[in-house]
Amino acid sequence: MEFYVQHPRFLVAVDCVIFGYEEGELKLLIYPRAFEPEKGKWSLMGGFIQQAESSDEAAARVLKETTGLNEIFLEQVSTFSASDREPSERVISVAYFALIKIERYKKNKTREFGAKWWPVNELPPLIFDHNEMVLQSLKKLQQKAGHSLVGSELLPSKFTLLQLRKLYEAIYQRSFDPGNFRKKMLSLGALEKLDQKNSTESKKGAYYYRVKPDKTELELERIIKY
Repeated sequence: MEFYVQHPRFLVAVDCVIFGYEEGELKLLIYPRAFEPEKGKWSLMGGFIQQAESSDEAAARVLKETTGLNEIFLEQVSTFSASDREPSERVISVAYFALIKIERYKKNKTREFGAKWWPVNELPPLIFDHNEMVLQSLKKLQQKAGHSLVGSELLPSKFTLLQLRKLYEAIYQRSFDPGNFRKKMLSLGALEKLDQKNSTESKKGAYYYRVKPDKTELELERIIKY
């Protein structure tokens, strides 16, 4: 124990970059910080890792406390450890990004924390290095969308190819050619065409698809280059 005592101790936290998708826009859930420093300014959802927790467990707890949801997609992004990243204490933060369906989000949590969904391209300034956390998380989400389907996390269980394309355009913040996008998505062999149509997209209607239930994550991870 004497060896450990002679070394400095730091606070270790997690910060969660919570992405949602609504009305054709990729959005981020943030809230006004409830304590100093930077009280009242916009912040990511976060908290300190407790004695008996791993960073993964702490991030899942923060998500449960702030969204009311269990078992949602969560992936570690990076560790932020600059000595001056917080002005009052030395805090090392492990950043995660999460993907949730906004319609599942418990709206009473908005009232409890004052949280708000912001379009990712219209974000207000965030505290400390949280803007960099968002940028790195968005880049990682784009990388994930480049080699696997993310529809199961952000879209309904059944969706049209137009809805899938709009999601990808929101993630990448740019447009895709409809024909090329359709060809590339179908070439994955991961989508199952359903016998149901969405009649709002065209006169003929657009068929719904879903991710094939027997497809593993490894099978979905074929490179899709845009």
